[in-house]
Amino acid sequence: MANIKYSRQRAAIKEYLGHTLEHPTADTVYMHIRKEFPNISLGTVYRNLNLLADTGEAIKISTPNGGDRFDGRVDPHYHVVCRSCGKVYDLILDEQHIQSINEFANQHFEGTIDSHMTLFYGICKSCQDQLTHTPEDESDNSENND
Repeated sequence: MANIKYSRQRAAIKEYLGHTLEHPTADTVYMHIRKEFPNISLGTVYRNLNLLADTGEAIKISTPNGGDRFDGRVDPHYHVVCRSCGKVYDLILDEQHIQSINEFANQHFEGTIDSHMTLFYGICKSCQDQLTHTPEDESDNSENND
């Protein structure tokens, strides 16, 4: 790939990604970056996020219902998507577990696998807690207090 010209906007986007655990969408990045660069366009944010992902300086996480998310953490790790709220969480496994999946896949593939990307799906703790404490529980308690 040709040398990429330095961009203050791209540097700010990369810095923002590196300091958040939220796995933001391009729209969220845009809202934060506009504070420093009021004239930046959403298209510029999209182009820079995709460029960062293409150069390995960010990870692009394609989720089925929530659009693409971006992660400034580029070391090998997995992600969990909450089926209830749609948030994306990091799932950290040691390098040995990640490499063992590559080795297993190589045993069943006619070619060479050197990396993989996996999304896990589930319900986050916050959503689980909300599901176990429903509004009906509160209305039942208020009826008992009368």
